[in-house]
Amino acid sequence: MRRARTPAVVSSLFLALALAGTGTSAAQASARADGSYVALGDSYSSGVGAGRYTAESGACRRSGLAYPRLWADAHRPSSFAFMACSGATTRSVRSGQLGPLTSSTRLVSVTAGGNDAGFADVMSTCVVGSDARCLDRIATARGHIRSTLPGNLDSLYKAIRERAPEARVVVLGYPRFYDVDAACAGLSDAKRSAVNEAADLLNSVISRRAAAHGFRFGDVRPPFTGHEICSGASWLHSVNIADVGASYHPRAAGQSRGYLPVLNAHD
Repeated sequence: MRRARTPAVVSSLFLALALAGTGTSAAQASARADGSYVALGDSYSSGVGAGRYTAESGACRRSGLAYPRLWADAHRPSSFAFMACSGATTRSVRSGQLGPLTSSTRLVSVTAGGNDAGFADVMSTCVVGSDARCLDRIATARGHIRSTLPGNLDSLYKAIRERAPEARVVVLGYPRFYDVDAACAGLSDAKRSAVNEAADLLNSVISRRAAAHGFRFGDVRPPFTGHEICSGASWLHSVNIADVGASYHPRAAGQSRGYLPVLNAHD
C-alpha cells in the first residue's frame, strides 16, 4: 500500500531553483594525514542545503557540515583546500578551482556534471510545468549528458591528473531524488521516474569517464536509498521556500550519512 505524504507548497520562486559515515582506525587516519586534501566541485560538495555556511565562502556557500569539511576534521590532513562552489560546472571547476593541486596532493574529491546538464532548469520546469514539458526538458538534458558531458569530464579529469599526479581522486556521483514507490503530492509519478532515470544516466556517464582516467567513482545512491524525497525519512530537501537554493540538495544528514561514508570507503 502506497504512503501518502504532505503536499509541497508551489510558488513562482521555483523558477529560481539553484541546483547549483563510516569510521576508520587511528592508524589509517594517521596515514592519511601525511598528505594534502583538495575538495573540488559544485553545490553537492560545497554543502548547499546542509546549513552553517562560512562567511568567507560567499555565494559558493561552503558548509561546515559538508562532507569535505567533515572528512578533514576527522582525519586532519597536512593541508585542506575547500574549493567547491555552488553553481560550478566542469568548466568552472577546471578554470577556477584547481590552483591548490600540486604533486604533494594525496586526496582529491569532486562532484561535477549536474550543472552542465542544466538540472536547475530541469527541476524548475518539472515543478511548475506539465508532464510533457518536464519530460521534454529531461530529454534535452539526457542528450547533453550523452553527447557533450563526456568530453567536458575528460577535460576536467585530465587537468586534475596533470596537476596532482600522485593523488587518489574520488569522483562522487549524485543521489536519485525520489522514492517513486511512495505516494507523494507534487510531481507526478511520470516526472519523478524521469528525474531518477536522468540521475542514473548522469551517474553512469560520470562513472565511466572517471574509470577511464584511473579515478575512483563513489556511488552515493546506495546510502541514499530509503532516504529520497517522499520516503518519509528524506536526506534531501524538496522545494525549500525559506531557502530556494537548497531545494533538491542534501540536508546535513545526507552529507554526513550519505556522502561522507562513500568518501571514507574510497579515500
